[in-house]
Amino acid sequence: MIDRELKSFEEFWPHYLGEHLNPTNRALHFIGTTLVYGAVVLAVLKSPAWLAAAPFLGYGFAWVGHFFVERNRPATFTYPLWSLRGDFRMHARMLTSRLDADLARATMIGASEGASRAVS
Repeated sequence: MIDRELKSFEEFWPHYLGEHLNPTNRALHFIGTTLVYGAVVLAVLKSPAWLAAAPFLGYGFAWVGHFFVERNRPATFTYPLWSLRGDFRMHARMLTSRLDADLARATMIGASEGASRAVS
């Protein structure tokens, strides 16, 4: 949960990762984002109508991950463009095996923010 207004995507990114700690949720996001890329390719090669499917493919898998696996509210509702950018960044970092380092940093940031709120 965000308890303050975030000013940049880089400030949002650790929060985004904190909402995607469950590996099954991340896998569902990965599948959905991969299908979005596939729909875009099909739109270019076959028919622009495939673009209409892209949001359903991406958000369908992602929201199943949030509502039934991670049991949290998707960031899409609060920060829609940053959330979309986060989906694409997470996908790319999963493909390049760089997400684990980001998750470790986000977990440390979340723990330190939680501790500072508890002291306040």
